[in-house]
Amino acid sequence: MTPAKIAEQFDVAGRLASIRPTGSGNVNDTYLAVFRTHFSEERIIVQRVNGHVFAQPEWIMENMSILTNHCHKQLQVESETADRIWQLPRIVPCRNGQDFFKDGDGGFWRALTLIASAKSYDVAQNAEHAFEVGTVLGQFHRLVSTMNPLSLRDTLPGFHETPKYLEKYDAVVKSAEAQELIKSSLEVRNLQRFVEARREFAHVLQNALDGGELNLRLIHGDPKISNIMIDNDTGKGTAIIDLDTAKPGLIHYDFGDALRSLCNREGEETSDIGQVAFDLDLCESFVRGYIGQARGFLTENDKKYLYDSIRLITFELGLRFFQDYLAGNVYFRVKSPEQNLQRAQIQFRLCESIETRRRQIKEVLELAIIGG
Repeated sequence: MTPAKIAEQFDVAGRLASIRPTGSGNVNDTYLAVFRTHFSEERIIVQRVNGHVFAQPEWIMENMSILTNHCHKQLQVESETADRIWQLPRIVPCRNGQDFFKDGDGGFWRALTLIASAKSYDVAQNAEHAFEVGTVLGQFHRLVSTMNPLSLRDTLPGFHETPKYLEKYDAVVKSAEAQELIKSSLEVRNLQRFVEARREFAHVLQNALDGGELNLRLIHGDPKISNIMIDNDTGKGTAIIDLDTAKPGLIHYDFGDALRSLCNREGEETSDIGQVAFDLDLCESFVRGYIGQARGFLTENDKKYLYDSIRLITFELGLRFFQDYLAGNVYFRVKSPEQNLQRAQIQFRLCESIETRRRQIKEVLELAIIGG
């Protein structure tokens, strides 16, 4: 079935006027569908969920329903005193009442409401933007902090558990194909050495969880800057989108991932790797916004591991890109065979920058936590 025929399966008023690809995600196929009546227009997001990544896509929709119902109720209660209109996508049901549609080839499709009059950015615009990104993530964590983390299914076992990515990497490195790449490329060998030098550090958050210092909570799972919607009219953050990866986990992975994507002004696909650096001004603005929302639920141990989370998630993503390159580019979409190698180089360069700025980043965190 064509994307147009798929879009028509969802319960939206009017006739489909257009549908086109949208977004810059690396996993799902995403389309913007426009429906019109004689007097109105409605836009929805239609997505084919990647079954290679999500083995149980029905669980994604179950999680999303539980999560959004909780958050929408909480937002309604707080709406009179809120400083803005907070939003969250809503599931658009099929005409048969189900939350998803399966095509004749077994493809899994779903539709979501569009966060209107707002847009996201792939790169930080300024300090005010960074503040709003932090505010939105802190607000999301605050909203879900009262939920039982086990109320959501774990749709991606091992996702954001760095030691497990290291195990997968170790297995891939042993393959004949990976060994050939290692032997033939100095760049690959340099990245391999980078990984080996940080092998023990990869366990820092998991060890804290296992030791009882940190607790599982509900996390977004992919709070990169492009998943934060900014209101076109007010400039304030209004929503966090792409809830597929919401699951029980450590909020530190969310915190670190947001800063990882925000504080690299060159972006995640830059060709000028030498310019990649962790921006302390953007970090300071984000942290102020985040702590302003999160102060009430963060424990002393949560605060203790915030710096480590920034360094670790950056290392983790670089490791995932590197492992996928060695495996033949089977997970992340690529436009060229070397793209995942370059992505890994960018993340590892950013990780080095975070390490060299350790003292300054910790000072930023301490000042934000102490502040009112």
